[in-house]
Amino acid sequence: MRPAIHDASARQHSGGPSPVAGRGGNRNERARKPVLSEIEDEIAGLLDRSTPELRLAWRQLHRAGPPLGLSRDLLIRALANQLQERSYGGVSRAQRRRLQSLAGASENGALVVDPGLVLKAGTTLVRQWRGHTHTVLVHNDGFEHEGQLYRSLTAIAERITEAHWSGPRFFGLTRRTSALAGAKAGR
Repeated sequence: MRPAIHDASARQHSGGPSPVAGRGGNRNERARKPVLSEIEDEIAGLLDRSTPELRLAWRQLHRAGPPLGLSRDLLIRALANQLQERSYGGVSRAQRRRLQSLAGASENGALVVDPGLVLKAGTTLVRQWRGHTHTVLVHNDGFEHEGQLYRSLTAIAERITEAHWSGPRFFGLTRRTSALAGAKAGR
């Protein structure tokens, strides 16, 4: 069931110029305002709703009340995000995994993962370890090393070294926070 987040009747125009271009109004207004899509109109309508109405929309969407202390602004942003996800789709599984790995890497504070670094399928990683060259091929669904597919670089790094290693760190995809702090101080 779709949550009733927007009330079209509350946004109907009341005799004056139309709030949305292309639905009446004068010629100058139409030239200045771009036509809003239905989802943009719904999101814009969130701003006009009272806080109790926003909380009700949250309850309809999540089957529970909003978290205590959630500000009106965050409530509107969360509902707008849900509307966008419903219309355009949410975060892909690959993006969700990437976000989880970034969150895990930043929790201990000792490692900084470059958020701009995204390994695309077809990328080859090369690492020398104890006189042997190791090559890893990046796939959409994992990493290939010596003909075997792995879900993570860490599993490959542990297989190569026979010790616990961070895969991104082993393959040179991260840097220590102390090195980052030194680089920023030198700017």
